[in-house]
Amino acid sequence: MKSLEGKVTLVTGATRGIGRGIAIGLGEAGATVYITGRSLNKSDASDRIFGTLGETQLAVEEAGGVCIPVQVDHSDDEQVRLLFERIQDEQQGQLDLLVNNAYAGVQALANANGQPFWDCNPSLWDACNNVGLRSHYVASVFAARMMTKRKSGLICTISSWGGLFYIFGTAYGAGKAGCDRLASDMAVELKPHNVASVSLWPGIVGTELFSQFASEMQQQNQTDPKSLLISDRYNWETPLLTGRVIAALANEPNVISRTGRVHIVAELAKQYNLVDQDGSRPASLRSLRFVLPAALPILRNYSWLVPDIKVPWSLLLLSALASPKV
Repeated sequence: MKSLEGKVTLVTGATRGIGRGIAIGLGEAGATVYITGRSLNKSDASDRIFGTLGETQLAVEEAGGVCIPVQVDHSDDEQVRLLFERIQDEQQGQLDLLVNNAYAGVQALANANGQPFWDCNPSLWDACNNVGLRSHYVASVFAARMMTKRKSGLICTISSWGGLFYIFGTAYGAGKAGCDRLASDMAVELKPHNVASVSLWPGIVGTELFSQFASEMQQQNQTDPKSLLISDRYNWETPLLTGRVIAALANEPNVISRTGRVHIVAELAKQYNLVDQDGSRPASLRSLRFVLPAALPILRNYSWLVPDIKVPWSLLLLSALASPKV
């Protein structure tokens, strides 16, 4: 169903990974999808970069959407301002959805290789949070100017479980907690104008880079529980699931009722009765269906027998405090 036909959307950082999956999910729903990234075509891309805006455009159009690629470096505020000026002019001021997804910290985190923050260059903070938390704020400023005039719109900020638990280090976690607070505080100011703002937590997403990481771990025969959880690809989501969930959110008549909160992609997929690319529906990372088999690998082949019940946040936090680097 083309539930978003006639809607104008923008996904930042859509050359690969979650951003590309979101753009395709919006295309499936018939939206006009503006996408941004640094690589328009292969000539712009380095060997370390998977995908280009041109490739995402083809995928979105194959899914049934209209796609408009715009080469943007989100560390440059002027380029971002010109992006929104272009959307304003081309769409007569209409912007129904902004997805804040652009993130440039992956390589810096990989280079840090798990070192404590004091052994890293302080520039790690900027690498994690400039194109990330800061660029989300800048894009939201320009989007809100358009949306509040029309008294309609939705801003989705892609965050992660790293806002609650220690995952990839101090700079990463502080940035993701900041994303959640950004979405929450923007919601307070936007709600009187009928514009919603939410933070979204995908699960373990099999992006190109994360899949490569898992393959490397498998080749190294790492046997600790955390490594096995990744290399076994247990309960992974594809980037498309996040896209389908955001498309459903953008089509929800009373989406303002969800504003200001963190929403978990797998839990929204269950509420909306959505499935992933292969027809499966991954469990939320706070579901007993994920937690028990993650801790006891012998249960993974029988996870469907485990009740899909949410584990209370208090218990998850106690678990994180007991083993802060898990």
